[in-house]
Amino acid sequence: MDQGPSAAVECEPSPLAFTYALRAATEAAALACHAGLRRGDRVAAARAAAKAMRAALTGLGLNGEVVAGESADAPGARLPPGLRLGNADSADAVDIAVDPAEGTTYMTDSGVNNALSVLVVAPRGTLFRPGPAFYMEKFAAPPAARGRIDPAAPVAEKLRVLADCLDKPVAALTIYVLEKPRHRALVDAIQRTGARVALHAAGDVAGALMAAIPDSGVDAMMGTGGTPEGVLAACAVRALGGEFLGRINPQLNTERMAVQAAGMDTARWLGTADLVGSDDIHFCATGIADGLLLDGVTATAEGMRTQSLLIAGGGPGRQVVTSWRRA
Repeated sequence: MDQGPSAAVECEPSPLAFTYALRAATEAAALACHAGLRRGDRVAAARAAAKAMRAALTGLGLNGEVVAGESADAPGARLPPGLRLGNADSADAVDIAVDPAEGTTYMTDSGVNNALSVLVVAPRGTLFRPGPAFYMEKFAAPPAARGRIDPAAPVAEKLRVLADCLDKPVAALTIYVLEKPRHRALVDAIQRTGARVALHAAGDVAGALMAAIPDSGVDAMMGTGGTPEGVLAACAVRALGGEFLGRINPQLNTERMAVQAAGMDTARWLGTADLVGSDDIHFCATGIADGLLLDGVTATAEGMRTQSLLIAGGGPGRQVVTSWRRA
């Protein structure tokens, strides 16, 4: 049962009516994933999340196609690219991007930081299709930096321009980076400028959103993460008016060969308009575990509490909603 929006509400719910309906899918996935993680089985948790999200999306009657989601080669994949969901006779055909259990790959005793269940719906033909590209280099920043950053510039130059956009010294910048061996050189380059690096084991989508929200405590996100997560983040960042840039950046030889065979350009940087070609965006994310962006699933006297972020493109802002469901 819903107990109404949290104190973080920033807009009236009416422009987000469709996004509210999508919340049922991310909440179901987050609850299913949380239950699996409590049993200590990450693989089963991710599968349960995908199963719950698929069932909820099917029930919404969409004429949808998954264009960015689980790898079609993943064992037990329930939301692979190409999957058709809902009612094929519905007039409003849509593209769907999903990650039912984003950020749950690395689990610690204290939980999975920044883990989310994420979903985007946009008009058919408007979302970038990752195809065989699993990894993407990314840069995300607040609205003040939109159109100002040269993605091909050295790290120091990017941060100099960003600092100018935000009217603060480079030393006052905080840059969100996933804590991965591939980012050692990036971290060193950021630190040489005097900027602070905030390392996180997981949370690709959460980091981009924090970067796009002014005064969030994160001034930019940099580094390489999942391509489907890049599509999800680009949608939300576009709706928020922020900057998002991405470049296909394969990490494995098999991926490089597949990307080359598909004719994908690994040198070109893609902007938000390349990754999502419409402002009619509906983004919904529900926290699985506590993070910078959202609280995770929590057991309370009222039931299982979830917290979700809703963003509708062309709308007046974003809304954070807290709900309770009886166990």
